[in-house]
Amino acid sequence: MNINETLSKEFDVRLDRVDNIVKMLDDGDTIPFIARYRKELTGSLDDQILREMNDRLNYLRNLEKRKQEVENSIKEQEKWSDELEQKLSQAKTLTEVEDIYRPYKPKRKTRASVAISKGLQPLADILLAQNLTCEPKIIAEEYVDPDKDVKNTEEAINGALDIVAEIISDDSELRKTLRELLQVQASIKTQLLENEKNKTYEMYADYAEQVCKIPSHRILAINRGEKEDCLKVNIILDEKLAIKDIEKVYLKDNDFTNELIKNTILDSYQRLLFPSLERELRTALTDKANEQAIKMFDVNLRPLLLQAPLKNNVIMGFDPGYRMGCKIAIIDQKGDVLDTAVVYPTPPQSKTEESMEILSKLILKHKVDIIAIGNGTASKESEIFVVELLKHIPRQVSYAMVNEAGASVYSASKLGAQEFPDFDVNLRSAVSIARRLQDPLSELIKIDVKSIGVGQYQHDMPQARLTEVLTGVVEDCVNSVGVDLNTASVRLLEFVSGLNTKTAKNIVAYRKDIKHYSNREQLLKVSGLGQKAYEQCAGFLRITDGDNVLDNTAVHPESYGAVKILLDHFNLDSEDVKNGNLAILPSLIKNEGEEKVAKLCNVGIPTLNDIVTELLRPGRDIRESMPKPVLRSDLLSLEDLKEGMVLTGTVRNVIDFGAFVDIGVHQDGLVHISQICDRYIKHPSEVLKVGDVVTVKVIGVDVEKKRISLTMKDVEK
Repeated sequence: MNINETLSKEFDVRLDRVDNIVKMLDDGDTIPFIARYRKELTGSLDDQILREMNDRLNYLRNLEKRKQEVENSIKEQEKWSDELEQKLSQAKTLTEVEDIYRPYKPKRKTRASVAISKGLQPLADILLAQNLTCEPKIIAEEYVDPDKDVKNTEEAINGALDIVAEIISDDSELRKTLRELLQVQASIKTQLLENEKNKTYEMYADYAEQVCKIPSHRILAINRGEKEDCLKVNIILDEKLAIKDIEKVYLKDNDFTNELIKNTILDSYQRLLFPSLERELRTALTDKANEQAIKMFDVNLRPLLLQAPLKNNVIMGFDPGYRMGCKIAIIDQKGDVLDTAVVYPTPPQSKTEESMEILSKLILKHKVDIIAIGNGTASKESEIFVVELLKHIPRQVSYAMVNEAGASVYSASKLGAQEFPDFDVNLRSAVSIARRLQDPLSELIKIDVKSIGVGQYQHDMPQARLTEVLTGVVEDCVNSVGVDLNTASVRLLEFVSGLNTKTAKNIVAYRKDIKHYSNREQLLKVSGLGQKAYEQCAGFLRITDGDNVLDNTAVHPESYGAVKILLDHFNLDSEDVKNGNLAILPSLIKNEGEEKVAKLCNVGIPTLNDIVTELLRPGRDIRESMPKPVLRSDLLSLEDLKEGMVLTGTVRNVIDFGAFVDIGVHQDGLVHISQICDRYIKHPSEVLKVGDVVTVKVIGVDVEKKRISLTMKDVEK
């Protein structure tokens, strides 16, 4: 297989560009670096496509490696043939390779292997050929051997047929045919078992659905129910369809063997083929469902990390609680903690007046602009208290509900202890809640991405794969935003292209030594950070008040010379960049011709366009264009909701069957996929993403079950 050609066809990307991408990956270039700074070589492919291509590249390389291992093993057995060589070369999946290897793979003790050890292989070959001219018992007499534990002709025939059954089961082409039959015709059936948890799975009490139609989230729900001993799960297929396919291949018209071979085919299918293919199918369904669920983590995590920061605000973090009280932390515009407190406005203490007095003083003292309330335990009571509190504050203060998923994980982590060694664990949570509102990306990357709380069934996923994908999402987000070299934490720097934990720590250590980075070139003096790492990371690190204005842009140092040529050519300079006097630059380039200007600067047109974008707005934050958090000053409860009410909400989670929207009550409402828009969509992510601010209408409220049904269709905005 020519892997690069295969990738070219599958991704519809020119072969020379695939060659470039594979070479860069093999040379150690990171995907964020390739996506941003090597657009001419890739045709401007984005980071998500590059990651998919990298995944596929690894799969195809593993496929070729496995093919070689299988070939070597069969050759060692001296059973290699031209036919096997052709079959193996044409195999396109690891499953097909394993099917080909199956007859030659060393097996544990089976009925067939026992029969072979008794010398019954020749008899099996005779029976399988099905060209007998006499009763099988007559031929079987030759294989009766008490010394080999073959006492009579019946035992000889039964042993030989066990070998035939295994030959049928190991047929790679037949397995492929039956596998396709299962995928099209089979159904998955569930039954509810006696279990204290089984109420959760009532919908699967007597449930069946075609394998080809069942959605991923139901597969994961069924798997969990089976794991919790609440469900019995089976794959159901009309046996006659499978037997018919097997008989087409293995049943020949012979009066002496017809009945024997028919019974053997049935035995092979029931005892060997179907159980094996059923396990395969369940695994394939789970793998597909896992990949879909992991994709949903990707879809949800990306916009969550790229939420617009609330800059230049003093924020009070409010971590709700009951018995232990509500933990308070106030942070300034840079995220530094100004003050902390613990108040008890919620039951059982219910010290409402005392809490109001304490928080009023803190709000006025530090000129708090926004209160960030965690959405966990006691959040509703806390929200009611805050709304009442704000009525008595003689300055404009609003509040926002903040998803606190993972805050406790951070608080109890080694990183949390390092940042705030003198703080109680719960006070760290209050700081984290405030910082999540101020700068979501910088704060959320401190938490294990699996604990952030987006997507479905995160604990059921293959953890290594989930971590790999989500780490890639974090890397893409961090590098697309850029990192301030003089304020970034070690944790944030770890996600920058080309850096690792060691070099991130060394960057921070060197920053302490020199007090302040004034230019990107100083990175080359950092211990352990060589030329390759510098090439990969430099463009993603920003210096806001350094020697060179370009250091506060995404322009890579390798393009500084191109920038000088560009500015000189149009009689401009760095002062014009600093002062924002380049509005005329795009029209100047257009008048002269992009291609001509790019050639003059010795760069490609994509790089030229990126340079111009950065020069027009040095220090820009791409998150500024994202939806801002919804700030509130009023209160709505579940009981207040009525059908027909139109509300503004924020999308909190996008899943396969819809999206959950925060409309300002304690419980998020569900917009089912059928209620998102008038046109047909395959998936909610085609229309919605986490952080979107949407207008919804209430179409159903179940107070007892705490369920809210919403629609985005026919809503007057």
